[in-house]
Amino acid sequence: MDRTPLFKRKTAISYKTEEKTVLRGYNVSDLAEEGYTFYDALFILFQDRIPAENEMDLLRFETGELLEDSMSPSAASAIAVIGGRPNLPAAVAAGVMTFGSAHGPGAAHGYMMHKYIERARVEGKSLEEMGKVLVDEYMDAGLAVMGMGQPQHLDGDPRAEPTHIKHEQLCSGVYLELQRSIEKHFNERRAREGKSYVAVNMIGAGNTALAEMGFSPNAAWCIGCVCRGFSCAAHAVYTMKKGRAWAASKREPMVQMLDLSMIKYIGPADRPVPTMAERQEYARKQKEEGEYKKWVI
Repeated sequence: MDRTPLFKRKTAISYKTEEKTVLRGYNVSDLAEEGYTFYDALFILFQDRIPAENEMDLLRFETGELLEDSMSPSAASAIAVIGGRPNLPAAVAAGVMTFGSAHGPGAAHGYMMHKYIERARVEGKSLEEMGKVLVDEYMDAGLAVMGMGQPQHLDGDPRAEPTHIKHEQLCSGVYLELQRSIEKHFNERRAREGKSYVAVNMIGAGNTALAEMGFSPNAAWCIGCVCRGFSCAAHAVYTMKKGRAWAASKREPMVQMLDLSMIKYIGPADRPVPTMAERQEYARKQKEEGEYKKWVI
């Protein structure tokens, strides 16, 4: 049988043979054996470059913070879908598909930042000045300023400011400068209008950091979806193993899952995070004591 392809598909991402899989020219096995990690591979995948250590550290920090946000539209969707007991990927996909203008990672904030940074260059304005221009243009048009406010954290998402601080320490640049200006002028205008303070959210903090690291808006969207996909999977698996099918039977309490007051946490008690110097001994004791086994999903 003639197996000569009728046409060839072009890709600049990867190829594989019987002996190896190659990502942007790098043998993935060689990358792993040299100690490069998932975070390094994301830079190679989306940007065709190996990151500097400070960039890799910032991506590692941010993906850790993005991973879990407790009960949210994505988690609730994954939980609801798994109630019908489809294959697990259907529930994970349902969770990821909730990400949009009001929830989770998205590309729109990044495109907004790109647009106004370019305008600052063309119009000869500072990023401090352009932050005010952005805020006034959006608010005058009755549009929400992307990256501000979180409905469950009225005093500010506790992950957002630490992300800004780590960004400032490791990789500060034009995107953080513009974002800080947006936050300043946004709340100055709200104060003049007699409105309450609104803090930056994880879109404003997280997407800004990803842009500073060189990720395009769509690449940032993908990275956020992958991170939260793990969380959606965990919520779905937990519900599949611990909850009832349908989740709407008369034996199942009908609750509004997005209201934080309705969540009853029954997991491990709050505990301090061990330092990296304590990590090996801490991990050894956890395995030895075996308490973790009742929480494994």
